[in-house]
Formats: sequence, C-alpha cells, structure tokens
Amino acid sequence: MELKDIQNLIKFVAKSGASEVKLEMEDIKITIKTGSDKTDTTIIHQAPIASVPAQMPNQPVPAAEAPIASSNNVTDKESKYVVVKSPIIGTFYRKPSPDKPLFVEVGSVINVGDTVCIIEAMKLFNEIESEVAGKIVKILVDDATPVEFDQPLFLVDPS
Repeated sequence: MELKDIQNLIKFVAKSGASEVKLEMEDIKITIKTGSDKTDTTIIHQAPIASVPAQMPNQPVPAAEAPIASSNNVTDKESKYVVVKSPIIGTFYRKPSPDKPLFVEVGSVINVGDTVCIIEAMKLFNEIESEVAGKIVKILVDDATPVEFDQPLFLVDPS
C-alpha cells in the first residue's frame, strides 16, 4: 500500500464520519481514529518490498512484527487462478446501471483493459479494468455489497 492510498483512505474515513477504522491485510495493519478536528493514523507493520535484492542477509523477524496470516476465500486448488482484487474501498456493482447487462459472468472471456465491474466510492463510480486476460472462473462478491481495499473480486483462469 502506497502513501497516496493511505492518504486517500484517511480522507475517506474523515468524510464518512466514522470514529475509528481498522484495516488489516497480509502486509499491513492500519488503524485510523478521527476526533473532532484531528485524524490519527497508526501503521503497525508493513512487509518488506518484494523487489529487495536477494543478497541481503536474512534476519529473523521478531514475533511481534510477524505478518498476520489472512484468511482468503481462495483455496489451494484455486491457486492456479489469477485473483482480480479491489483497488479501493466502496460498493461493488456487476453492471453499469440496473437496466444494463452484467459486465462479466462466470465463463466470460476477458482481455487486459476490459471493464469487469464498478466500485462506487464517495459517489464516484470507478470502472475496474482487468489486468489479466483469461476466463472468469468465479465471482467472489455479491452485487451491490461493500468491498475492502485489496479484497478478491474475481478468479480468472489465464490459460
């Protein structure tokens, strides 16, 4: 998660009126508490970046800093599929409007750049485009339900 994403999350929480929001992912844990005129952010842990050179000596990670294992809806047999994840927090929609057809269904063949869904955040409708070509194998979220940042939305078979 980049600093820009964290700043956008802070703004979103401040405008929403929530007094406290906790966000936990594989590599980061964030708690945002809003008061009358201030917003406090605590970042507890960020995992090392994957592009770190392999020559660095391996140091043991203290137990207090070990990443928290996340429970995904993706099982081992589904691990061969590519997961399309939500880039933002918002409400997930499978079609552009109630009277229009679905963007994708199970079995739909998609290409890179194809719109797979819309996520509404703060009254803005964001088209989510596929970053992978393949066939939709599973839709992991129900229409018109809230989604979190980095939440799996679709499983795509890239073969």
